[in-house]
Amino acid sequence: MKRTTTAEGAGGSSAPWQRTAERSPAARHAAAALTMALLIAGCAAMEASVPDAGRPSLEPPPPVQAATPAVPTSVIPVRPATPLVRAPKDPAPRFLTVEGTTINMPIVQVGVSPDGAMEIPDPFDEAGWYRYGPAPGAAAGSAVLAAHVDTTSDSAPFSQLKSLAPGTIVTVQREGSAALTFRVTGVELMAKDAFDGVSIFRRDGPPQLKLVTCGGRWLDEQQDYGDNVIVTAAPA
Repeated sequence: MKRTTTAEGAGGSSAPWQRTAERSPAARHAAAALTMALLIAGCAAMEASVPDAGRPSLEPPPPVQAATPAVPTSVIPVRPATPLVRAPKDPAPRFLTVEGTTINMPIVQVGVSPDGAMEIPDPFDEAGWYRYGPAPGAAAGSAVLAAHVDTTSDSAPFSQLKSLAPGTIVTVQREGSAALTFRVTGVELMAKDAFDGVSIFRRDGPPQLKLVTCGGRWLDEQQDYGDNVIVTAAPA
């Protein structure tokens, strides 16, 4: 993750994980399963290798043709994908707080850039929800929220994820619905070169909340962190 020069421009545009993710009708889950090989680089965005049939498009498709990739740019070439529009069934998350920390931040919806990277909000004090996957409160699968870990001059709220203790309460405010509470079940440091996107962006199985950012050792030669910090929380 590349560090930003100001607190308000803490993100990049399309680099792998932390600072700096899918939706699909149930009938097409198996065929459209994401094998997101996410890496958090530059603390700007999460890189994801998405199969053609499962990769979402951020723009409506032209008639009879595959959708043109959306605006964000990156360095990984990808092929056009047939868009699979996710009809939201659960309220969108709007605000995140974590007990015992200063994590008290708005949540914005994000998608996937043309190179298969999960978009991450530029402001270091905003979290991005991967809108093509389950929402917090969905009956199954993992809802993923990601944000930057720091700026060039200071730490961002998500820098505290690595220290969360099991049992910590995470609260998600939702649009037009009651707030949800989750309880932390574990904190994992996952090497970027061994990132398991399938387990993070799961759309079936028990409902979970995943909070993700960069972490581990800063690698000067790569101008990036070597790992991702992944917090898993279950409905309380």
